[in-house]
Amino acid sequence: MKIAYVTPYKSTDILSWSGLGFYIAQSLKEQAIEIKYIDSLREKYSVLFKAKKAFYLLLKKRYLLDREPVIIKDYANQVYKRLSQTNVDLVFSTGTIPIAYLDCQQPIVIWSDCTFAGMVDFYPYTSNLCQETLNHGNVMESFALQKCKLAIFASEWAAQTAIDHYKIDPIKVKVVPFGANIECHRSLNEIKMIIEKRPPNKCKLLFIGVDWFRKGGNIALEVAKALNKSGLPTELTIVGCKPIVKEPLPNFVKSLGFISKSSEEGKQKIADLLAESHFLILPSQSECFGVVFCEASSFGVPCLATQVGGIPTAVRDNFNGKLFALDANISEYCHYISDLFTHYSDYKKLALSAFDEYHSRLNWSVAGKTVKNLLMDILS
Repeated sequence: MKIAYVTPYKSTDILSWSGLGFYIAQSLKEQAIEIKYIDSLREKYSVLFKAKKAFYLLLKKRYLLDREPVIIKDYANQVYKRLSQTNVDLVFSTGTIPIAYLDCQQPIVIWSDCTFAGMVDFYPYTSNLCQETLNHGNVMESFALQKCKLAIFASEWAAQTAIDHYKIDPIKVKVVPFGANIECHRSLNEIKMIIEKRPPNKCKLLFIGVDWFRKGGNIALEVAKALNKSGLPTELTIVGCKPIVKEPLPNFVKSLGFISKSSEEGKQKIADLLAESHFLILPSQSECFGVVFCEASSFGVPCLATQVGGIPTAVRDNFNGKLFALDANISEYCHYISDLFTHYSDYKKLALSAFDEYHSRLNWSVAGKTVKNLLMDILS
């Protein structure tokens, strides 16, 4: 099988889209799928678009350039020209933008973590959108989803937004979770040893996120404070952003800043932090999926997260962690954690179950095999 792999950005750049473009391609290559890259698309901007953006800023509205029909149609033209120079069985894109206006003979497949409708008023940068962007975005998304032969999403939530908002045939909508963007060759015995090394009398929480408030860093900090106050010694390690607080951080908080997984040193540091932590705590206020939950599970680290967006596909109650309501009290988090430390054998069982979740469904090998079978079905 030979596919055209379409991304607006450079597909091999692990810093773009959290590295997903790179890891998706690798997962398909490992299934003996030949890939022809069509990436690094040029962005056709003009004075008009810059003027529009400035105009809407005056109106205190947000205008998205990447939903502008002229730009999206130019993407499609670039893809078409490069597609005509190769011989592939299908077109595979990691999003709808580059293929929305693409006309080609080959079937089109997307694998994404969200739809435009799902993003509206969900993330800060897709909130308070101007009516022009809303109209363009929904028309483009509808074109793309109606056109594609198969629409794969990372979560049930994203898949449902495609069906509910764009009325596409549920038969061509599939759910395949993403994998962990971190190397994992750990055996079950190695995971057992990692879990055993964690102290049963001190809770080590790990927060990984680049946006303090959206990722729930303020909640994680309050949980750590409350646990220490209740008598359970707790350490909170913060990675990815600088905590936004009005007072000095308590001495039980370690703020390490951003650690890049693009370097071997950075990868190892993240791996060490995950291995030694009891929980990944990420009470996100909005999240399309959260590959970091897969990464935590690969180390047998249960996740404390929220019932929002695509997270319930990545984190399942009592399998690899616990989901809390967005408005859950700090005491609810504390009670759950304290109970597992009181009955520490239950914590160990949950940690092993988290690794099983990674091994059975939250890794790129399983994802790649599943997607390959779906692609073969539409080509047969």
